[in-house]
Amino acid sequence: MLVEYSEEVMQLGNSLFELLSEALGLNPNHLKDMGCADGLAILGHFSPACPQPELTMSNSEHTDSGFLTILLQDQLGGLQVFYQNQWVDIPPTPGALVVNIGDLLQLVTNDKLKSSKHRVLANRASPRVSVACLFSTKRQPSTKVFKPIKELLSEYDPPKYRETTVREFVEHYTKCLDRTSALLHFKL
Repeated sequence: MLVEYSEEVMQLGNSLFELLSEALGLNPNHLKDMGCADGLAILGHFSPACPQPELTMSNSEHTDSGFLTILLQDQLGGLQVFYQNQWVDIPPTPGALVVNIGDLLQLVTNDKLKSSKHRVLANRASPRVSVACLFSTKRQPSTKVFKPIKELLSEYDPPKYRETTVREFVEHYTKCLDRTSALLHFKL
């Protein structure tokens, strides 16, 4: 079942990368051709019920390090996105998936697409289960360099980030325990 699910998520991810490429005015295969869809990690999250949820977080505020995350959440919810300086609940919708732009996609699009800061609240009543599918090559050794896409740059919109490998980016991302964005380290 997991193999079939991952194949379906890969197809969906490829379609999303094509749509995002077109939305950016690029060839539909641009993001895929540059390697954004080359790796997929599937993470199952289980957060037990918490008698005092106001004292803890199921998952503290963060952005995702990769290119794209596709999330399947259970019927309990708890996911919040930081929007217009406040936390907004993302209620679960049966059969729906949540798609988050990751930091590396923000970097290569030179801020045309923005990663979303989010968190997960603990639940008093029952455990929370979710499945996150992250498009990133961080588990594969690679020296491939990612940088802002030249077609998205201009005299009036120069590169905002320096080039990096996924490995370098993720190594810095894991050091950002103070909740600052890893993107700040790569800003020009």
